[in-house]
Amino acid sequence: MFTDKIELKDFDKMEPEYKELLGHVLCIQADCEIGGPHLYVETMLPAAPTKLDQLIVARTAAEEIDHYRKVARVAGDIGVDVSFVLSQPNQKRFVETFRGLITTWEDNAVFGFLIDRVGRYQLEEFYDCSYLPLQRILPDIVTEELGHIEYGYNKTLELIQSGDEGKAKAQRAVDFWYVKALDMFGRSESKRSERYRFWGLKRRANAQARQDYINEVGPILTNMGLKVPDPNKGRLYM
Repeated sequence: MFTDKIELKDFDKMEPEYKELLGHVLCIQADCEIGGPHLYVETMLPAAPTKLDQLIVARTAAEEIDHYRKVARVAGDIGVDVSFVLSQPNQKRFVETFRGLITTWEDNAVFGFLIDRVGRYQLEEFYDCSYLPLQRILPDIVTEELGHIEYGYNKTLELIQSGDEGKAKAQRAVDFWYVKALDMFGRSESKRSERYRFWGLKRRANAQARQDYINEVGPILTNMGLKVPDPNKGRLYM
């Protein structure tokens, strides 16, 4: 296992595999950061139920765009141009979860609650990673992601507490996004994932990260009065 810590000045000395993997993971991260706003801003900004919610939707999008900017700068410093993801159509996003549109408020709430939580897991993979410039941008990004998760949770809880109709809407949204969330961790037997871990660019195997997520989210859903969806139903990646 690779345990050195790498600065930008050391990057050119690294093995080709390390360079390729770092560039690839930064490209995917940039695409995920910008992919969220492309899912919900157009429909949810005018559809938010209150002016405060409208403000928070706009602020969340602005923060995600800033996360993209920070990741793009780290990528650009190693010669990887990720600007193409800014105008990439949703159908061509790297991660299947972002290949659509959010058109209902319950989907927007649950997306923040469940999918931004996966975003937190993805960022946590880089904690204490071998590439220090990536490690340095994490604290502010993770803090803002925690805010997005909390807002999504609170809005989902509001739906549940509004009555049977609201609870049913929340459950349907959870049934849809929970499976998407689990798929975001990738294939359990991913060779690329093992190479990320070898080079110190990620901490957990895909299967372990997914199981940690399941263990965290299940009790939260139960405490909210919702059913935990079947983790194997409708999955694209096992």
